[in-house]
Amino acid sequence: MLETLRQRLQAHRPRRMHAKLAEAAVLVPIVARPEPTLLFTLRASHLSTHSGQVAFPGGKREPQDDDLLVTALRESEEEIALPRHQVTVIGQLSDVLSLHGLKVTPFVGIIPPDLPLVADENELDAIFEVPLEHFLEDRRTHTDVIQRNGNKVYIPSYRIPAEPGMDDYIIWGLSAMMLVELMSEGFGLSMSVLQRPEGKLRLVSN
Repeated sequence: MLETLRQRLQAHRPRRMHAKLAEAAVLVPIVARPEPTLLFTLRASHLSTHSGQVAFPGGKREPQDDDLLVTALRESEEEIALPRHQVTVIGQLSDVLSLHGLKVTPFVGIIPPDLPLVADENELDAIFEVPLEHFLEDRRTHTDVIQRNGNKVYIPSYRIPAEPGMDDYIIWGLSAMMLVELMSEGFGLSMSVLQRPEGKLRLVSN
């Protein structure tokens, strides 16, 4: 499965935004278990922006970063203590624009299972994994619909059970948009944020 994913992503030509915007990068980590999983983080509840949101590890590009891949790997090391030499980068996804005007570039990487990852408590409340099968089977709870440049954009929302005593994890927004491209380009699923899916829709105001 992961070798096929690597081959498909190597052939993929992600869309790039050429507008002069502040830049950020994230790592989309796939854990190489017998049944592969995707690794996510939960942003700390005390943060002033994106608090309590599920995200992939990553952050803003710093002046010393040679490129955006360096940004994604550096931020992952800082946030979850993921050594960059443990990441096998297999591809890149299209740039996405955050609500705060950041141009975010995702990189897909494979990491070994059971690394001693540690969440930076200044930035994160949790690190968790979700079986890849959950997204391959598209177990969305509903689809958020937003208007962008006169078009409707359909973004899945996934509810993931959390540990006892914690609220369930909700995967939506930019992370979910990245997942749609990963599923369609990496695994050949018929998914698109521009194509209306079946199931419950929820209109979201910008």
